[in-house]
Amino acid sequence: MNRAHSLDRIDAVPASNPELSVICANADAALGLSPMRVLVIEDDAEAAAYIARGLKEQGHLVENATDGETGLARAREDRFDALIVDRMLPHVDGLTIVATIRDEGVRTPVLFLSALGEVDDRVKGLKAGGDDYLTKPFAFSELTARLDALVRRGSPDEIRTKFVVSDLEIDILARSCKRGGERIDLQPREFKLLEYLMRNAGQVVTRTMLLENVWEYHFDPQTNVIDVHISRLRSKIDKRFGEPLLHTIRGAGYSLRAPA
Repeated sequence: MNRAHSLDRIDAVPASNPELSVICANADAALGLSPMRVLVIEDDAEAAAYIARGLKEQGHLVENATDGETGLARAREDRFDALIVDRMLPHVDGLTIVATIRDEGVRTPVLFLSALGEVDDRVKGLKAGGDDYLTKPFAFSELTARLDALVRRGSPDEIRTKFVVSDLEIDILARSCKRGGERIDLQPREFKLLEYLMRNAGQVVTRTMLLENVWEYHFDPQTNVIDVHISRLRSKIDKRFGEPLLHTIRGAGYSLRAPA
């Protein structure tokens, strides 16, 4: 994969509509994504171009539809690994696109993009059949992390009950955790946090992703709950062992990965 021209930071602020600004921040943080076929249904040309450029630099195949009618026709073909769908589109809106393909049996993972960030708007997107919802403006590293999580959520990995990263292993059914053969006692929330990190091993997991998937918050409670649990988890799985596995990615989130 050619990463010679990776995006460090690109701000797209269309003069006609600054609400659709897209911040492509630290794309190199989202490493290890498997190549995907992605359909981007986005009528803002600048936003679509930045998203496509970033995804292509990571080795993905990207197609773009600039209106809802075209996007619906392409999405119906059911040959993509993921769809990125803007809520507000000409001809056919994003909610209608997703609701229609779901009614027709298309199960392609869908990530909604929208400047509408209220809880009711997110709920409408999820009820229409969307799998995740990202509010504009957003970090590009979070977009890629969420896409990868969506695609793997529907893969055979989802039925796995055991996960191993280096000498750390967890058994979902037994609710057990070991490192180097030594049993580690975890509280329920710590176990859920570790499970999510291990399911996304090698990837950057953002704070928003943790809040939504581990704590089931769809808003930021403005507390240090994540920092506290990450610190407790790190002290249990890393402190008494050799190489650390749980890493903080400054400005992006966290990553659980085996030593290089």
